[in-house]
Amino acid sequence: MSDGIRHVGVIGAGVMGSAIAAHLAGAGISVLLLDIVPPALSGAQLKEPRARNQFALQGVEKALSAKPPLFFEPDVARLIEVGNLEDDLAKLSNCELVIEAVVEDLAVKQKLFGTLAPHLSESCILASNTSGLSLGKMNQVLPEELRSRFVVMHFFNPVRYMRLVEVVAGPDTDPEVVARVARFGEFLGKGIVYGKDTTNFVANRIGVYSMMLATHEMLAQGLSIEAVDEIAGKPMGRPASAVFKTSDIVGIDTMIHVARNCYDSLGTDSERQIFEMPSFIQDLAKRGDLGRKTGAGFYKKQGNDILVLDLKSAEYRPPVPVVFDGLTLAKKAKGTGARIAQLVASEDAAGRFAWRILAKTLCYAAGLVGEIADDIVNIDRAMRWGFNWELGPFEVWDALGVAASVERMQADGMNVPSWVTAMLSTGRSSFYVASEGDVTFYDPARRAGSALTTHEKHLTVASYKAQSKNVVRTNAGASLVHIGDGVLCVELHTKMNTLDPDVVAMLNEAVDIAESSFEAIVIANDSEHFSAGANLQMIVGAAMAGQWDKVDGIISGLQNALQRLKYASVPVVSTPCQYTLGGGCELAMAADCSQAYAEAYMGLVEVGVGLLPAGGGCLRMADRYTSEVSDVEGVDLLPFVAQASLNIALAKTSGSAAEARALRYLRPTDRVALNREFLLFEAKQTALGMASSGYRPPRPLLLRAAGYDAARTIGAKIWGMVEGRFASKHDALIANKIAHVLCGGTVAAGTVLPEQHFLDLEREAFLQLCGEKKTHERIEHMLTTGKPLRN
Repeated sequence: MSDGIRHVGVIGAGVMGSAIAAHLAGAGISVLLLDIVPPALSGAQLKEPRARNQFALQGVEKALSAKPPLFFEPDVARLIEVGNLEDDLAKLSNCELVIEAVVEDLAVKQKLFGTLAPHLSESCILASNTSGLSLGKMNQVLPEELRSRFVVMHFFNPVRYMRLVEVVAGPDTDPEVVARVARFGEFLGKGIVYGKDTTNFVANRIGVYSMMLATHEMLAQGLSIEAVDEIAGKPMGRPASAVFKTSDIVGIDTMIHVARNCYDSLGTDSERQIFEMPSFIQDLAKRGDLGRKTGAGFYKKQGNDILVLDLKSAEYRPPVPVVFDGLTLAKKAKGTGARIAQLVASEDAAGRFAWRILAKTLCYAAGLVGEIADDIVNIDRAMRWGFNWELGPFEVWDALGVAASVERMQADGMNVPSWVTAMLSTGRSSFYVASEGDVTFYDPARRAGSALTTHEKHLTVASYKAQSKNVVRTNAGASLVHIGDGVLCVELHTKMNTLDPDVVAMLNEAVDIAESSFEAIVIANDSEHFSAGANLQMIVGAAMAGQWDKVDGIISGLQNALQRLKYASVPVVSTPCQYTLGGGCELAMAADCSQAYAEAYMGLVEVGVGLLPAGGGCLRMADRYTSEVSDVEGVDLLPFVAQASLNIALAKTSGSAAEARALRYLRPTDRVALNREFLLFEAKQTALGMASSGYRPPRPLLLRAAGYDAARTIGAKIWGMVEGRFASKHDALIANKIAHVLCGGTVAAGTVLPEQHFLDLEREAFLQLCGEKKTHERIEHMLTTGKPLRN
């Protein structure tokens, strides 16, 4: 629920304002996007509405063309009404929430608030998207009664993809307003962090400190820009963009602004000097090299090559390969905590650098507890959701071992906050303690542990598995877990949740057990991705050894398991999220219903490894593209099947759940969750709703085939693509087999066929392609490089 907020005004159509408007529209919210009237208008333009609304219109247009996309689907842009701050202020009276997203200048914002205030309803909430200006200073111009409805609601960029929204209240803000804004943020799919009215709030205060510290340490230790990004990225549990690539994405001018804001405002901060921007970065800004938006920053793209800034010459050069033993060992470690621990324990330059910036960042974050946020939980969440750290500072500290790392910090002369050593003196050895699914965190104010509370809709498979009685069955590939109320969860836990015989076996067991003892099945996991597909290594190994019976058994086993799920006597709900590819997409499509995450990247991508979908994917697509029209007399099925064939042959992958609907990987009746943390809860409720409302399994399908002639017609178009050099001959071979299967094989148009006929065609074509040398080459290339090969 949107908590009664259905109409939102967004003031400012720049990068942030237009992105916020796009995300709101994607959530089904009606948006009024206003900006100033362009000052350069003259003559007839002064009265022309389109000219007067030009800045807001341009904001929407830029959001529509943004890469990566800011809209879940372009069509929702219709929910955004544009206007200007002279003609359309009265329309704000219909808004339940107005979000200001103009330039980060206190005087500008104060003047704007004075303009907006008379036009807001008595219940409208006014929010600022400021990244760090004082709420207390901003609200000085507001009428006293509006101050209770004024709050900071700081989105992170890019708005669609970054989970964090920082909510900051002022001394006059009504607690119910804070709660309402937080609920609305959660409805939008965001993770809410409660910060205090301090410089740059929570995430930017620590994140920019860590990035600036890395910059200063780079200069002190004589490292290169590319070396720092290699060390301070994935090996340290940070995004691959690390320090300088992140700065290029955000904008060097923005980084300078945020750092300067800290330096100017934090006069008593013992680490203030870290926020002083080195001269080489200021020089970049002066010459206009601000990152990706200007084409050059710390990195520069030249043709197909990426060059890096040389710190000595201030010119761009090819990057030098970064090789450190510490990085090699870290990459071999399993799990984020183990990876970081291995790196900082290394005695080479990479280890020393990583330890220095990590240890000082941990101490800095600990020193800010109570100042920027009430507890360690909000700080950890801010860094995970706002800077994409895999672990927050205190989670990292636990992974390193608090006592041992504190001893090392003190030996290195670092100032460890006293409350950390006080915690250790009580006998508590970690910031978080888990026991039977319950978690406590250390609260310095209370000098004791406090229960970690989560949203009632935030369910995790791990929390159920923590109580062994809930684990019904498990093997190396998957587990069956009772998640309460008679719902059985199938959790995949292979690498990238790929499908292998262990997973297939557990899917069959799930049906057997659920039909006798449970109300419903949910297929879900806590990991980032639903499933990246089938285990290619196993398939190519058997194919290259000529073990055709084994390959046939693998495919038959998958088909049978997914058909059992489809026709189980209890409802089955899948939860596609992020990568839902190949066999993973087929698994999701086999369920009665999908409760998809909004960021569901679904596709039948087997053509990339020289194969076609053979777990029922072709069957499902033939059904979903033709079922609505197959009973209409005189309808030619060719264009419908041709589109389905094209989706598979081009490995079309959705960029969102909305696009997955358009591509038929999701049905119109499938549901979408905006908040990843609520996905399991919503899937469970969907399954229970189906179970309690007279669920009956579907009847076996009979499909009317498009027929052999339709396949030949599609084949002619495929050959034209080969002749035009848009496709290779191997692409054509695969595409023709896809068309053959989807059209029902060598049958006449209109022939009514059972599902098994299409499944047999899938399996036969899959086996044939497994025997092709070029398919082996594609699979081996994918396994080696992670990228498709066009041969």
